[in-house]
Amino acid sequence: MSNETEQRPGSGGFAAGAPGTDGDSWSAPPADVRGTAGTEGTEGPEGTDDERPPRRRRRSLLLLAVALVVLAAAGAAVGVLGGDDGPAAGPGAPRTATATVTRTDLVQTQRVDGTLGYDGRYTVAGTGRSMVTWLPDVGDTLERGDRAYAVDGNPVPLFYGGTPLFRELSPGVGDGPDVRVLKRNLKKLGHGDQLADDSHFSPGTADAVRRWQDALGREETGTVSPGDALVEPGPVRVTETLGIIGAPAEGPLLTLSGTERIVTVDMPVAQQQLARKGASVRIQLPGGATTDGKVTRVGTVARAPQSDARGENTDTGDTATRDATVAVRVSLSSPEDVGALDGAPVSVDFTSDRREDVLAVPVPALLALAEGGYAVETPEGRLVPVRLGAFAQGKVEVSGNGLTEGMRVEVPRT
Repeated sequence: MSNETEQRPGSGGFAAGAPGTDGDSWSAPPADVRGTAGTEGTEGPEGTDDERPPRRRRRSLLLLAVALVVLAAAGAAVGVLGGDDGPAAGPGAPRTATATVTRTDLVQTQRVDGTLGYDGRYTVAGTGRSMVTWLPDVGDTLERGDRAYAVDGNPVPLFYGGTPLFRELSPGVGDGPDVRVLKRNLKKLGHGDQLADDSHFSPGTADAVRRWQDALGREETGTVSPGDALVEPGPVRVTETLGIIGAPAEGPLLTLSGTERIVTVDMPVAQQQLARKGASVRIQLPGGATTDGKVTRVGTVARAPQSDARGENTDTGDTATRDATVAVRVSLSSPEDVGALDGAPVSVDFTSDRREDVLAVPVPALLALAEGGYAVETPEGRLVPVRLGAFAQGKVEVSGNGLTEGMRVEVPRT
């Protein structure tokens, strides 16, 4: 499982440090920060031209470049590199362009692995009293009243509900939730428009059962036995056929799932606070495409690491606690974005923090100062010391005196 933070090295999260001070400045610049320079108006340390402030070094290199032009006729190669808006620089200096200081929102994320699939998983078992004569195809979607499978030539339709038909139902049977499930489905299927929404098996219920049996081509007994209908919470999708046509209807016959496309994530307990119900997330699909989603359920029971092939847990003590996870369910805002993918590995970006309405520049615009801290450089060569905040989406939050929205700053040309 990968857990990636959209945060540059050395950022210290959202902490801010004042350049040139020992207390809050970073000890090492982020990877994309340019080389060290002295603050404008101060003398840099003695040494070679490479140790001088950038503009002073560029002026020296420019004079050197002019001198080298004289040698060009003798076959010497000269490279004069310049920025879009700044003066020319000498050989070996990076090309520069400019970027704008923008006011924006920066979002930091934690990336966690997940799996794209269908909601829920149900196993359908046969009663063993008859023979399997028909099974649906993998990928079929079944709705209320549809044939789920057939035994001895009799279709077993799908009912919606939370209680299976676990006993024989006929006039005189005691009230129960299974009777309510039966009556609701008979009414929805058009066989008992006048049935009351209760748990009592009335004579009218028996009449509705006979009409239902007639529509199925079954013997009209008015009695319902366990296994005469399959009860599931709602529409289902066939994910696997386990039974064999012509074999006894015993053991698992089908594996079903819900029809809603979702992403499931095993969220490390240490990061559980990121998975808030209703929170928006970004999902990266195989191939690099992305789509949006929303957290709809967060588990409350932590699960220990999986056991090995011998049934032994390979993690104990602190390791097992650290690796424990909770199940997180993410719904898709645009299910059509994922196509026919099923059981596919995906990555989910959870928002860990957000900075709104802040000034930001591209990370490469940062210039590390010799005396500590950071600055940005204007096209005119002025260094503006800045304090750093959040790093996200290739940008860094900056603040400081003299820094304004819309200001142009130099960045290396890529």
